[in-house]
Amino acid sequence: MIRLDSVTKRFPNGNVAVTELSLTVPEGAICVLVGPSGCGKTTTLRMINRLIEPTSGRIFLGDEDVTDAKPVELRRRMGYVIQQVGLFPHQPIGTNIATVPHLLGWSRDRTKARVDELLELVGLDPGTYRGRYPAQLSGGQRQRVGVARALAADPPVLLMDEPFGAIDPITRARLQDEFLRIQREIAKTIVFVTHDIDEAVKMGDRIAILEVGGVLAQYDTPAEILGNPANEFVAGFVGADRGLKRLKVMPITDNELEHPPTVDAGTPLADARAAMDRADTTFAVIPGTDGTCRAIRQRHASGDGLVADRAQPVVTVPAGRSLEEALAAILLEDDGFVAVYDGAHYRGTLTPDSVYRALRSSRHPGGPDPKR
Repeated sequence: MIRLDSVTKRFPNGNVAVTELSLTVPEGAICVLVGPSGCGKTTTLRMINRLIEPTSGRIFLGDEDVTDAKPVELRRRMGYVIQQVGLFPHQPIGTNIATVPHLLGWSRDRTKARVDELLELVGLDPGTYRGRYPAQLSGGQRQRVGVARALAADPPVLLMDEPFGAIDPITRARLQDEFLRIQREIAKTIVFVTHDIDEAVKMGDRIAILEVGGVLAQYDTPAEILGNPANEFVAGFVGADRGLKRLKVMPITDNELEHPPTVDAGTPLADARAAMDRADTTFAVIPGTDGTCRAIRQRHASGDGLVADRAQPVVTVPAGRSLEEALAAILLEDDGFVAVYDGAHYRGTLTPDSVYRALRSSRHPGGPDPKR
């Protein structure tokens, strides 16, 4: 959807903000630009919608070279969200959101329907918020309105310049989650600027790490950047805890799962002990058919009786969730493992050892793409 071809920006004072930058943003993906101050993140973003003109190079939107397009018309085809939101303080929320539809000549009924649709999309009740003014909203609510305004004319591209940077950490995390939910519904092509590598890892399908002067250091999936930094600059920027960060972007897959013996609730304890001995494990699993699970521990399986008499509940985690979520669940429980379910279907178990093996085995170029 977006392609930058050897784009350079040199300002009149001789300062080079972006140097021969080439990258492609796939349609429907979130590309995050991240790097230290002075690396040209915001300059690059503003060149895409021609708020800043590139000195050289080409920028394509689909097959169209937008360096030849009329800037005002181009901007109306791209949503734009900034850190301080930029709402018009003298206009109610409904009018703010309707800015671009008004410029495009939409009818009043079509515009009102779109405003209400977007307010619902970002979690604000239209009847409550449509007539309010920006000063009557919290920072998080204003940021939601800023996203709604950027989406008003249903643009294929959304540009976001540190949209959550001025918000407290708790609200910021909620807005990030809410925005990812919205993105799963609308599938826009998004270029997202941040200085925070943790936000980049959470939000991005692909991350472009820039050095000072707008030099591209690495452009890849979050897991690949965290697992295989291209150079010392990237390794230093993503941090020494990059192994822990990778847990956030690696989903549980069948490759990590262990398969201890399974038994029925009506199995005699002697048979359960024998199954654990043959598998050289300390527990056996009793999978439920409703998404629940129990297990029998070797230390609880002595004597006579049935597995049902000694079985205990096991924490379950849905397949496809991140390894971070699974490890957190393991650490909160005494079992030392969790059962992984795909709906009501038992898939296997996950232990700290299997999480460790997953992290180690995927540290190579061309590893699994972990995002969503």
